[in-house]
Amino acid sequence: MDTVIFPLRHWTQNMTGRNQTIITHFFLQGLTIEPEQKNLFYALFLAMYLATILGNLLIIVLIHLDSHLHTPMYFFLSNLSFCDLCFSSVTMPKLLQNMQSQVPSIPYVGCLVQMYFFLFFGDLESLLLVAMAYDRYVAICSPLHYTTIMSPKLCVSLVVLSLVLTMSNALLHTFLVARLWFCDNKIPHFFCDMSALLKLSCSDTGVNELMIFIMGGLIVVIPFLLIIMSYVRIVSSILKVPSARGICKAFSTCGSHLSVVSLSYGTVIGLYLFPSADNSAVKETVMAMMYTVVSPMLNPFIYSLRNKDMKGSLGRVFLKKKTPFSV
Repeated sequence: MDTVIFPLRHWTQNMTGRNQTIITHFFLQGLTIEPEQKNLFYALFLAMYLATILGNLLIIVLIHLDSHLHTPMYFFLSNLSFCDLCFSSVTMPKLLQNMQSQVPSIPYVGCLVQMYFFLFFGDLESLLLVAMAYDRYVAICSPLHYTTIMSPKLCVSLVVLSLVLTMSNALLHTFLVARLWFCDNKIPHFFCDMSALLKLSCSDTGVNELMIFIMGGLIVVIPFLLIIMSYVRIVSSILKVPSARGICKAFSTCGSHLSVVSLSYGTVIGLYLFPSADNSAVKETVMAMMYTVVSPMLNPFIYSLRNKDMKGSLGRVFLKKKTPFSV
């Protein structure tokens, strides 16, 4: 095995004469899986990835084809599904490839590209969840003004603003990581995670850590607090109306949304903003799996496939396709 892995650690001495090296490839150590269990886990991860792709694609297609779903809520939901699809595709194909490879490596440039898109789609999901929470807040707390407030122009503006913010944040962190020197090329992770890369750096990472804290607060913590505030207002508004049906419906909507919010935000905040000194590589990998693999797979089921509107849309779309044959 040493003769196979050795080429992955081809480092070039810095021409300035300083005791630094240039990394050309990173070695993704991935998951600690026993060889006899590798095929089982490969099949499991492949099934989860396919479920993520198919589930989110189904939502996008249904929302596009069914005019009944051309509303602000489902506009944001289609964008969230596309984001989840891309977010999962940033890491899962490479993980599946490396599980079948004797040399699970990734080029230096490829590592930075993967990190950029991981940050981009991860942050984009955070801001889209805020837009969805605001949409539900307006729908429940100001139903008479809903169509006026949630205009198509506002919906598109919220998505464009989210794209600009997340693109800028991802570029900032990518450039800050690109300026670092690295002492080792073994990443104890299944993808190019920013925190894992910082631990391998020989350079001063103070600026990186400061920007993670500042931008993380703007992109992660503040959106999380806005979502909580929105749903607190929703619950308080519903409780003022003595309707058992309305209360059940509101709590059902809030529970589904907040379960995904907690799953996504909890692990991200714990890993990046408040990291523990005794966090093991295995613990960090498991936590990363929760928001990179599990959350994008569950979102279609939690948000849509159990939704009456989506079930009705399934029937309408299939009936349309069956009509020519019945005639």
